[in-house]
Amino acid sequence: MFGSGRTVGIIVIIGGIFLACAGSGVSVASSLGPEGSTGGMVLGVAMSLLIALPVVGVGGYLFWRGRKELAELAQIKQQKLILNMVKTQGQVDIQEMVLQLNSDTDTVKQLIYDLVGKGLFHGYINWDDGILYSKQASALQGMTKCPNCGGEQEFVGKGIVQCRHCGAQIFL
Repeated sequence: MFGSGRTVGIIVIIGGIFLACAGSGVSVASSLGPEGSTGGMVLGVAMSLLIALPVVGVGGYLFWRGRKELAELAQIKQQKLILNMVKTQGQVDIQEMVLQLNSDTDTVKQLIYDLVGKGLFHGYINWDDGILYSKQASALQGMTKCPNCGGEQEFVGKGIVQCRHCGAQIFL
């Protein structure tokens, strides 16, 4: 389950703090007796802290990793929403995506390029009109003319062809 690292991290941190407090408490309590010494108490507290510190560190790492997993999951959900919008509607206005994702244009653009890089989206986009079109990869392979204006195309990146005339980008 995504994000469970945060919960486990918090539990481990609390356990480490409890371990440090319990060990220190036992050391202090044992030094209060008639045969207790201050040196033994200091050594006991130091050992408790030394044992608890790695536990708290592991808990902190798990908490940090859980937060990172949640951020990745949020990005995956946004990309899935983009794919669903384009596949169901055939063409989607970029501004509609921005509003739907509660994001900004640059983030949506980056999400689209990431989907293209992963080979999950095939289609083309006209940045001037701000419309993303879904096309089957087989329909786009071997095309020599822009599907938007009929102009000449050129490769501009991995899996990306751009029209020289209108600037539409075709994702192969």
